[in-house]
Amino acid sequence: MRVTYRTRSMILFVIAFLSLIAGIIFVQQGLSKNMLIKRLAATENVTAALSDEKIKKGEIVDSLSEMQAAGDLIRSHRQKIAPTYNQLLGSGKYDPTDPKQLTYSQAINLENYLYLGALSFGITYLMMGIGACMILVAIAIGVIGSSLWSRQGRS
Repeated sequence: MRVTYRTRSMILFVIAFLSLIAGIIFVQQGLSKNMLIKRLAATENVTAALSDEKIKKGEIVDSLSEMQAAGDLIRSHRQKIAPTYNQLLGSGKYDPTDPKQLTYSQAINLENYLYLGALSFGITYLMMGIGACMILVAIAIGVIGSSLWSRQGRS
């Protein structure tokens, strides 16, 4: 069975179309989730690791680098209370009435929130990058398909 240039080009057009649609979805989802993370960060109003100037301007921690820096700052403060959770407790159990242990556990919560936010931003950037690559691949495949389509007329 002989496959013509037109048949091959039609197959490439379908692949290009599917890649284009998938790429657009990836970019759209990445942008959408990025904006969601920024909105959620704004509700928390975290200013850790920001300069006094930025805080006076009303800026908050709402980007990958800011969340990473704030998480690192909270981590360094937490480790000043106790280097590890085991060292905090000694041989005892967690006591929520102990201010030192309560502060430590709240620091862990905030630190994890910030690191999770930084990771989430990274994933949204990855999604947008993959989507952009898929769009470029779709264009390249479409160009190859067009080339095969026009080649049929010359053969």
